[in-house]
Amino acid sequence: MKHLGLEDKVVLVTGGNRGIGAAIVSLLEELGTQVAYTYRSEPNVESGALAIQADVTDPAAMAAAAETAEEKLGPIYGVVANAGMTRDNFFPKLAIDDWDAVIETNLKGIYNTLIPVIPKMYERREGSVICISSISGERGNIGQTNYAASKAGAIGLTKSLALEAARYGVRANAVAPGFIETEMTKAIPDKVKEKITAEIPFRRFGKPEEVAWAAVFLLSPIASSYVTGTVLQVNGAHHT
Repeated sequence: MKHLGLEDKVVLVTGGNRGIGAAIVSLLEELGTQVAYTYRSEPNVESGALAIQADVTDPAAMAAAAETAEEKLGPIYGVVANAGMTRDNFFPKLAIDDWDAVIETNLKGIYNTLIPVIPKMYERREGSVICISSISGERGNIGQTNYAASKAGAIGLTKSLALEAARYGVRANAVAPGFIETEMTKAIPDKVKEKITAEIPFRRFGKPEEVAWAAVFLLSPIASSYVTGTVLQVNGAHHT
């Protein structure tokens, strides 16, 4: 039986201490991958992966995180830019600080994560980048103009990077989850959650592990070796 080719590869996951990020870290560990993940406040005590405290909005911290991962684990093959946040409100009530915080984390945070790593991937002529976007970035969502803008930007960044990086043997793809059972969606009121669930053909929210498998597929140099510049939707047909 063929494996996914991720055994002993080094992968850096941002925001890997909870939710989708933690599920990705856990699955990669099961597959024998050497995993480093960043966290902003509290590490995942259940994970045996290399935990690095770093805020994706801090360019110096992310450069240091990449350096630490390579010093302790080896050359970085893959990056999953997962760290994200929400500060929802209707547009007329959306404070500039809430706009800036979401864009800084969800979009500029991807830049800060990738800029120390991509040149080395080019030199090694190998690598796979995954940006975690969202259904909101594809179709919009009420009360999430800042979040949707940041996640749409992640898709644009991914597609452009894929075109640039292909000549170096480096791939870039995005995963766009729908509504997933995480701490973020637990804050949704029950009545709203029922309405959303009724709109999903699968009639349920997704699980973090289902997003993790999508990310791992795109990381794999075997399973997705000719896949780049794509957006893999994991949303139960909520948006097609």
